[in-house]
Amino acid sequence: MLTSRLRAVSLRVLLSKPNHSIAAAAQAQLDAYNARDIDAFAHAYTEDVELIDLATGSVFCRGIDELRSRYGRQFSEHPNLHCRLISRIVCPPYVIDEEDVSGLAPSGQVHAVATYECCDGKIRRAWFLRETTA
Repeated sequence: MLTSRLRAVSLRVLLSKPNHSIAAAAQAQLDAYNARDIDAFAHAYTEDVELIDLATGSVFCRGIDELRSRYGRQFSEHPNLHCRLISRIVCPPYVIDEEDVSGLAPSGQVHAVATYECCDGKIRRAWFLRETTA
């Protein structure tokens, strides 16, 4: 019962201004990822998006065209791809998601943390940390 009340309070805070558009951008890309809808997925990002491996600092995807190519291929090659949101923190202009991704790694699920920097309702940059579990 307490958990349900906490979730309700958290949801109200998430949907308050200015947090709403920031959380909405993260949720839109998550929903599109799970639907493997490359157009909706790309729509959540800015044209000059950068995706960064937080552990190494290397940019592994730069620009919307590269994002479309990389994730379009991933969506078609992994029909069982699914990301389960474990928790979300909104601290404008950032959204931090803890996630479990299945259907990507042959050895099991991928436990990940994604930090999204949002600008004007879209994701401008994202940093990822991944832990693969068997």
